Amino acid sequence: MRNIILFIKKYFTFFLFVLLEVLSISFLIRYNDSYAAVYSNVFNEYVGKIQRNYNDLQYFFDLKKTNKILVEENARLKDMLHKTLYLTDTLNTDSTRVLTDSLVRDTSGRRFYQQFAYIPAKVVNNSVTNENNYITVQRGSDDGIAADMAVVCPTGIVGKVVSVSKNFAIVMGLLNHNSKVSAMFLKNNYTGYVEWNGKSPDFVQFRNIPKTLDVKPGDTVVTSNASGSFPAGVVIGRIHSVKRDPSTSFHQLEVKTGANFRTLQYVYIIKNQLFKEQRMLEDAQRLKDLHAAGAQQKR
Repeated sequence: MRNIILFIKKYFTFFLFVLLEVLSISFLIRYNDSYAAVYSNVFNEYVGKIQRNYNDLQYFFDLKKTNKILVEENARLKDMLHKTLYLTDTLNTDSTRVLTDSLVRDTSGRRFYQQFAYIPAKVVNNSVTNENNYITVQRGSDDGIAADMAVVCPTGIVGKVVSVSKNFAIVMGLLNHNSKVSAMFLKNNYTGYVEWNGKSPDFVQFRNIPKTLDVKPGDTVVTSNASGSFPAGVVIGRIHSVKRDPSTSFHQLEVKTGANFRTLQYVYIIKNQLFKEQRMLEDAQRLKDLHAAGAQQKR
């Protein structure tokens, strides 16, 4: 306390000058319209600058929250796209199927049912430098996630779910030697498959495309109807280079992936409502074929 009193005594003249200066300026502004207008303009300019800087700072710290909101909104919009829906006979509907909003109708008034549901998920771990890379997302069985569900991002496909716990899921991305996705050209629907050669995380290889097919850099590659968990027509990437190998009748095609695996932050996990039914039917048919082949061998 004593030090404060000594400080005030020492600088009393200065403090008195500042106080009288402030009072003089306030009287000048209050009783003179010209000075009041100048003061108002200067004050508003500085306040505006301070508020702008504050808003910029607040915007920076709110980016994570804003991104999360946008991802959730995009998931809702994707659910409403007609390519995620299927039309069934209105006279023979299954009550367990997920009916979309009643506004989603075609010109005849028939209602659509949802086949693909999009679930947003945050990436919490990712690698691009290993031979077999995996991605961990913060969604699990408690959120309805299961193995074999497709995973995409806004710019292309990412991979599929291979393992699930209550709150997390492991995704086998395209950058994995065990990953193979049925793909086709957008321009002509010619089908092959996409896999990774273990080199650059920016490129995958499009296989089984004959040299007789006209292929150019920039051609878009998308998922095919036989892509399993993936909806057909989802972007995989664009042709980056076309090479001819004399020893084979197929093109050597490099595809620049639509997804940037180095910077993944949020993804969408796609739940195919009909995938389980399709898989059960196909497995049953394969089992029948095995039994038939076994019975034929015994004869």
